[in-house]
Amino acid sequence: MTEPQEGASYHDLLRVAQAAEAAGYDGFFRSDHYRAIDGPGAPGPTDAWTTLSALAVQTERIRLGTLVTSATFRLPGPLAIAVAQADQMSGGRIEFGLGAGWFEPEHTGYGIPFPPLAERFARLAEQLEIITGLWATPPGETYTFAGRHYTLTDSPALPKPTRRIPVIVGGTGPRRTPAIAARFADEFNVPFAPLGEAADQFDRVAAACAEAGRDSSRIIRSFAHPLVIAATEDEVARRCTSLGLDEEDIQASPLIGTPARIIDQLGRWREKAGVTRAYLQLPDLTDLGSLDLFASEVAPQLA
Repeated sequence: MTEPQEGASYHDLLRVAQAAEAAGYDGFFRSDHYRAIDGPGAPGPTDAWTTLSALAVQTERIRLGTLVTSATFRLPGPLAIAVAQADQMSGGRIEFGLGAGWFEPEHTGYGIPFPPLAERFARLAEQLEIITGLWATPPGETYTFAGRHYTLTDSPALPKPTRRIPVIVGGTGPRRTPAIAARFADEFNVPFAPLGEAADQFDRVAAACAEAGRDSSRIIRSFAHPLVIAATEDEVARRCTSLGLDEEDIQASPLIGTPARIIDQLGRWREKAGVTRAYLQLPDLTDLGSLDLFASEVAPQLA
């Protein structure tokens, strides 16, 4: 999982995606931001769906997706078209993460409306209903939707993705986020939270599913955390210092440490939170050695 808004070109992302594919990883995901969270972000942002569409034809096997696209950035109809087209270009390898949006400076910096939180969640729910509805409309039929924020009338609901695209919902909001996940999510992701907080959020999603009459075991549980891996504890500590990670970051992430520690931590997350998918956030996109070390020393123990 990459954060290119912090400073990466398309060619940087291509190099990481192709290296991840060669090393045997299952997916390459990126954030969807138009401004760096920390620092200047040069050479500048790259658009998520432009990037993924290009990667779709420059990779062969690895799954591609967003963690997560912001519902404030795009209208639902054009977004459904872009994602379906990327899925066609990839031969059916797209996974679609969508969230409400949260980083106000990227909106003000690029002229994107940033409504209040309640409206952003309402728009997120409508977008998910519209996008999945467009994709699911049988060929030859039309799709109509009348909501508070979006209206579609007799849409041809084209193009179609190659198959049903998995939908990822995530976050730590205690009420609206689990309710939206219960309606739409194939996967629920808790980003950058300690184990106890993540387990509590997964429990809230399960409760929302029960209330909605849905089997929560059908939703994949996942997390995202920074990956800092090295052969020795001293080297791990040195890398954490160079990346500006403090003790709280280190304790929260199951992906910081030697291979043995990471294997142990992943086992705890599986046991206590039911997690079966991990997103390895690569803080330094030039550090392909960490991808190789994880693939060779940790991944074989997860099977």
